[in-house]
This record gives sequence, C-alpha cells and structure tokens, in this order.
Amino acid sequence: MSSADATVKLEKNEHIKEESKNLRGTLAAELDDQSTGNISADAAQLSKFHGMYVQDDRDLRGERRKKLLEKAFSFMLRVRLPGGVCTPQQYLAIDGLSTDYGNQTIRLTTRQTFQLHGLLKGNLRSVVRGMDAVLLDSIGACGDINRNVMCQPDFKKTHAHAKVYEIAKGISLHLLPKGRAYHEIFIDGEKVSGEAEEEPIYGTTYLPRKFKIGVAIPPTNDVDVFSQDLGFIAIFDGDKLLGFNVTVGGGLGTTHGNDKTYPRVADVMGFCSVDQVNAVAEAVVLSQRDHGSRTDRKNARLKYTIDRMGLDAFKAEVEKRTGFPLDAAKEFTFDRIEDDYGWNQDVSGDWYYVQFIQSGRIVDKDGVNLRTAFREIAKIHEGDIRLTPSQNLAFCGVSEAKKTEIQAILDANNVPGPAKLSGLRRNALACPALPTCGLALSESERFIPELLDQLETVLDEAGLTDDQISIRMTGCPNGCARPYLAEIGLIGKAPGKYNLYLGAAYEGTRLNTLYKESIKSEEIVPAVEPHLKSYAKERQDGERFGDYCVRTGIVSPPSKYTVGQD
Repeated sequence: MSSADATVKLEKNEHIKEESKNLRGTLAAELDDQSTGNISADAAQLSKFHGMYVQDDRDLRGERRKKLLEKAFSFMLRVRLPGGVCTPQQYLAIDGLSTDYGNQTIRLTTRQTFQLHGLLKGNLRSVVRGMDAVLLDSIGACGDINRNVMCQPDFKKTHAHAKVYEIAKGISLHLLPKGRAYHEIFIDGEKVSGEAEEEPIYGTTYLPRKFKIGVAIPPTNDVDVFSQDLGFIAIFDGDKLLGFNVTVGGGLGTTHGNDKTYPRVADVMGFCSVDQVNAVAEAVVLSQRDHGSRTDRKNARLKYTIDRMGLDAFKAEVEKRTGFPLDAAKEFTFDRIEDDYGWNQDVSGDWYYVQFIQSGRIVDKDGVNLRTAFREIAKIHEGDIRLTPSQNLAFCGVSEAKKTEIQAILDANNVPGPAKLSGLRRNALACPALPTCGLALSESERFIPELLDQLETVLDEAGLTDDQISIRMTGCPNGCARPYLAEIGLIGKAPGKYNLYLGAAYEGTRLNTLYKESIKSEEIVPAVEPHLKSYAKERQDGERFGDYCVRTGIVSPPSKYTVGQD
C-alpha cells in the first residue's frame, strides 16, 4: 500500500520515515544536545535504522524518579556482521569499545552479531568511528529494513560451504540502504548537497516492518530458517552447491491479548539457482515493501502479507519482479541445531574451538574470566572468529601449536569446557530482557541460569542429563530468542510470570503450543518435571521431547503453522 494514498490512515512511523530525508531527521542535532541523555521519540525510531536503540536502566527508575532525575538513558548498538564472521582485530576493537564506552560486557545475539550495551549518547560517534576503523558498521542492524543476514557458521570450512557464506554476505550488501545518512551523522559529518539520495529498493518509507533473512545448510538448522521472513536452504549434490530452496513468511513475534498476531513458520516457495539468489531476495523485499500493511504495524510483517495474499499470489508477484519462475523445491532434511562444542578439526586438519556462552554474555564474573580469555586469545589467534545463532563463539583455523596456547588461556581463566554442560543447557537461549529492554515484562537472561540449575536436577534424576532438549526464554512475546520454536518455551507475561509452551520440533520445523498461561517462575519446574520424567520412561526410539509431548497428547500441534502442513 503506497504511503501516498491519502484515503488511508497510515501508521505514524510511515510519516517519520518519509519525512526523514533518508533516515537523517533531527538525529545529528539531537546527538549534539548534551542537556539530556535521551533523544526524541521520532529520532529514536530513526536511530534503529542505524543499529541503535535508546534504553534505560529500569532497575534505577524508582530511585531516579524520587530524586527528580531523568531516566538512566543509554544506547544499545548492534553490529552488522553477515554470517557472524569477524577477524581477531575486529573482535578486539569491539572489546575495546565496550571497555572505553560500554558496560564492560559484550553480548552475542541470536542473529549472530555483537551488541554493546550502556553506551552514552555523547559517545555514539566515537563508537561508530571505532568500528569503522576496522571495517565494521551497524547500518540496518535494526529498523524497518533487512537486518543482519544469518548463515550456518560452517566450522569445518568445506569449500562448498564457504561459498554459501559468501552468498550470505552478498545478500546483505545487495540489500543495504544506499543513502549516506549513517556516515554523515556518525562518521564524517559531510552533508550531501542537493536532493536526498535515491533508495532504489527501499524508497522513502523503507519496509513496513523489520525483515529477517537466514541461510541454512542441511542437516543443521541452527539459523532456524523457518522463523525468517526469507530463508535460503542450501541444496548440495556431494560438495557441489546446486542452489537454494526459498522459504518465505516466517516470523515469531506476537502481542499478548491480540489474536490477530501469531507466530508462523515459513512456507517453502520454490528453488533458485546460485546466481538467482540476489534477484529473488530483492523481489521478495520489493513485494513486501509494496504489499505489506502500513496501517497496522502489528500486522505488517511478511507472514501477515502472505496470509492475506495467499502463497500462490505472493509467489506470482515475486516471479513477476524477477522475470523468471522458481523451480520446484528439492528434498532436504534437518536433524540438528546444537553447536559443535569444544575442540574439533576442520577438513584441512586445522582445529576449531566452540565455547558455550550463557545467553551470549561475554563477561568476567564469578571467577570465570571469559572476556579476559577471549581478549587474550584474539591477540594471538591467526584464523577467524565465528558467532553462532545459538549465542556462542568459535575460534576457527587453529594450528596444533596455537591450540595448546589457546587451551592454556582458557584454563588460566577458569573457562569451563563442554563436558560440564547438560544437553538442556547446550540448547538454551535467552534474550536480555530486564533491566535494559523497554519491552520486557519479566526476567530472561538474569533468570534462566537459575532455572536451568533447577531443571538439571530433574534431568539428572530422570537420566536425561545428556539428552538434547531445547529451551528458550524471552521477557516478552516479541520472540527475540525464538521461544516459539523451543521444545520448552517460556515467554514473559508479567513480573515473575510466564506463558509455558511445549511441543515444538527440536530441529525447528514445528511451533510449540501454549501449555500453561501466566504461571509463576517457581511453578515452571513443577509444571515440566512430570513430563520430563515420563518422557525418560516412555519415549520411543529416537523420539525427541517435543515430539513426545505431541504424541502423548500433552499438547496438540498447531498444524496450521507446521512446515509441510496446511
């Protein structure tokens, strides 16, 4: 729907974007205003397109209110890092920026990138310039635009798989906004003379809502490709990359109490060749740009567009824009989401090391000096560093000699290896939630370690300690940690209360189902415990916990939103 249609009442965000002069707005002037740590609501919407969210420490709100002080405002900055791959030098730059300007932690997101928290408004330009010096940026990491393109990290570094990563980077580059607002505001200050630059893909109002892309390499579905607006599933014949199955319409965010919002797994729309990927990606984005709702942001994601239009009509729109038809989808199988923790060898004989990181938070805490260890390793590491969709980090391309050095650094900093991890903890994700996320209704990152400790006692008693079971928690229904695709999903409903979901497919092909609503945090373990123990006794050969919950009728599957079903 065109923003020029005067007969339709558009969302306020549409006017903000259209009047922003290609995402400039008043951002530059507001960054210069040191009378407040905040920026205006309109500027805050535009800052997202540049990878930044304004936040405040909600733990301090009451105290500051009593003292008649404004909220403890700060910014979160998210890096654009296609496929989650960076150099040791880039990692050290992020670490240094966290030390100099942030809260002394680095957070790895479920979209394979870095987040820096606790940045003050007056330091944002210094942070961006520090990233720019090592060829990093935060362009399009948030906002109504294509966000960080995910890609299966391919630790083994096969030649065929390496090409998939290059394709993911190509998609990210192709869909970047073309304007210079980011550089003008945050880096060089040079204004573009004359009229605003043309945005050939996004136009003046960009997309109706955020847009997410993931590239999966079977049999691993760690990117949760069916949760993405647009997905590409790599199809191989041996080591030869034939092309990609194309999926559309995934998305997990909902709103409590609004039945018009719902999680949805993507549909498989067809198959494209390797050289058609960018054209297909652009056509899907353009189709969503022109047909997505601009009158209701809660129903503006691609999943709702496809449900309104129908998959066949949407596919026809995409093919009209590409000028070629999609072929029939090819067979594929997913069977795993877990990272290869610990030390393993790649195809060339080099080593790679994958470290589990609880909720992606890299911090020195409780005697485990994870951040110090990673910093020291990055100083000597000669390969690359890869972030995973499961909030973990890998050092890849490690020689035998460096392996010994790296392990010594890990040991000296008391960094635990994978042997101490239960199967549940290995497959756990959590969003930051409180105290910084303004949408959070309850705890997530700060609560999940305690919850996992309690559940691991149950698993140990049931003989399930080493079994892979996925659990994901978020502080609100926005779904940032993809909880609707977890065998055990927990979604914040109110302070100390959660909606409990059960029954997703472990490999990410089926959504879970609401099992109990608004249960207290202390009621979670008692609610799940009997089903875990019965699963240990009654499961069929090879049966996953989520599948057991469906087979035995603990929950019924939401078949409308299951891959391969109507």
